[in-house]
Amino acid sequence: MATNLAIDPELLETALSVSGEKTKKAAVTKALTEFIARRKQKRLIELFGTLEWDNEYDYKSERSRG
Repeated sequence: MATNLAIDPELLETALSVSGEKTKKAAVTKALTEFIARRKQKRLIELFGTLEWDNEYDYKSERSRG
């Protein structure tokens, strides 16, 4: 899908330089991919300490070999 964006030229050049990518499109794609991954990680980190664990649960009993 073609999209026209007004991106700060200095920011784009820095992203291109830092990313090691050869094209602006590749640099923007990499930046978006990393941005999304970090946001997903942040959501997971926020879950730490909020889930209740059953200390009596035996995960090994749930395994079956047949």
